[in-house]
Amino acid sequence: MSIKKALVFALLASACAVAAADDARDRKFISKGMHEGEVLFKIGKPDHEAFVRNFKGQPEEKTWTYFPHARDPQTLTILTLRAGVVAEIERKIAR
Repeated sequence: MSIKKALVFALLASACAVAAADDARDRKFISKGMHEGEVLFKIGKPDHEAFVRNFKGQPEEKTWTYFPHARDPQTLTILTLRAGVVAEIERKIAR
């Protein structure tokens, strides 16, 4: 995907993220290999973002954390993104 297309997709995704974030149950449909913009489009911006690795010349690695939500009150979702692609998905159930 070209940089221009990726930028347009990211801008479109961020505009739709607020509406998409209304149903937190959609978090279970995120899968490995999805691009960052697609995740933003489906479930919105993360509640917390942390960089794991951010060295010049190497692929960026970060985690996105989605806190429990009223529509999914027991699930904490943590996504690890490497070079803008979902590499790991961790769901923690708190009862």
